[in-house]
Amino acid sequence: MRHCTRVYSPGVWLDEYIWEERMEYRKRKARDSHSSERENKYRRTHRLHKTNDGFYLENRSLNHSVDSRHRQTWEGSLDMACAEDSRDYTFKDRDRDWHHYSKSSGRSGHSRRSRRSRHRDRRHRRSHSRHRSSSRRSHRRRSRKRSRSVEDDDEGHLIYHNGDMLKARYEIVCTLGEGAFGKVVECLDHLNNGARVALKIIKNIDRYRDAAKSEVAVLEHLKSLDSQSKYACVHMLDWFDYHGHICIAFELLGLSTYDFLKENNFIPFPIEHIRKMAYQIIHAVRFLHKNKLTHTDLKPENILFIDSEYDLDYNPTKKRDERTLKRPDIKIVDFGNATYEHEHHTSVVSTRHYRAPEVILDLGWDHSCDVWSVGCILIEYYLGSTLFQTYDSKEHLAMMERVLGPIPSNLLQKTRKQRYLHRDKLDWDVDSSGGRYVRKHCKPLRRYMVCQSEDHQQLFNLLEKLMAYDPAKRITLDKALQHPFFSYYHESSNASTSSSKKH
Repeated sequence: MRHCTRVYSPGVWLDEYIWEERMEYRKRKARDSHSSERENKYRRTHRLHKTNDGFYLENRSLNHSVDSRHRQTWEGSLDMACAEDSRDYTFKDRDRDWHHYSKSSGRSGHSRRSRRSRHRDRRHRRSHSRHRSSSRRSHRRRSRKRSRSVEDDDEGHLIYHNGDMLKARYEIVCTLGEGAFGKVVECLDHLNNGARVALKIIKNIDRYRDAAKSEVAVLEHLKSLDSQSKYACVHMLDWFDYHGHICIAFELLGLSTYDFLKENNFIPFPIEHIRKMAYQIIHAVRFLHKNKLTHTDLKPENILFIDSEYDLDYNPTKKRDERTLKRPDIKIVDFGNATYEHEHHTSVVSTRHYRAPEVILDLGWDHSCDVWSVGCILIEYYLGSTLFQTYDSKEHLAMMERVLGPIPSNLLQKTRKQRYLHRDKLDWDVDSSGGRYVRKHCKPLRRYMVCQSEDHQQLFNLLEKLMAYDPAKRITLDKALQHPFFSYYHESSNASTSSSKKH
């Protein structure tokens, strides 16, 4: 930021001013020189100051090479909320620049007032400046006192350090991740023999705090229904309000399925691992549906491995190291958007890539939107990448048609999104740049199969049923568990049943 400086000619002083005035000028010049030095120091430190935009749990840029025409920042409404916080912070910085500039420009402006008047004003400004400096020092002292107890940053995150204790119980070990909602830290629970737990610390912002309280209510209900942990839903251990931050303690789990894919260079999971994960996911989501609850945000990021330890093997053909999980057991997390049947259903749910067609077409939704999401997750595990790599609703529908065939006319006739249609069909030009993009990145579902063995055939048959366009015709999770793809578990269950009868 530029600052004006008044330039004086020493020769002029010798000709026009008496000796006392020259001495007064020298004192003033020395004083102004020190003042300028302070301002320059402030400007240097201020210019080097950077706003904290925050970071998100994952960046999908490696996985999502999406055309720059349509692409916008990913992660829906939560990321938008976080970006708003960041923009507010930037505006504060800009305002501070403006005030700093305005003060200096006011000081450096030319005036026609008498020297005596200017001298009187300077004495007043010096006195006022000393008062303001004293106020700022007092404010800094108060801030330091607050920082020793509890303080938030500009985005609403709790400021903490490793080793800090919360509620005289949870000792922070390290940060596990950060998102629009807040942060997740690993803690030692000193009331439970130092057991390691994951503590989700929600931002001290009303909308996130309200969502967290809703999540706590859901988690308490699920825990009461599944005290023996028969279903793969994460268990809440404790929760408390820490100076406006809702904190939720969970069992400490491994990486998310998306994180594992990313760290393994997006190498697909083996079909046997997909089978086991799919069975556990469907079993858990079925449990939610039986209790009149829809998750509404199922995606690989919200499915965590209980233990993400792996074996590392070198692939000489690909000339790379590849990780293979030791135990593909999972748990579903993040119930902040879970919705009961009797509650208000917002028009838009699910993260874009896992969003069902009835949501995009604004036809209303129920439990079956989770079923569609499960289908999208399983094909992502099989391919190692997202099936529908888009950020535009009409393009998303065009991708669905490319993969699954035409959308049924009865759904298109009922939609409120008439701007997507032309003569009762999707208004899509296959020869446009968007059409070429869809044709390049998508193909009919069965053509994604890498093997024609029975296991792969059964998986794709299940995917077709999970991703049926019409929610009324989409397979229920009860029937999905009986699908031939899971015949191994049916045989194991029958064997254990017969064994128990003999005893």
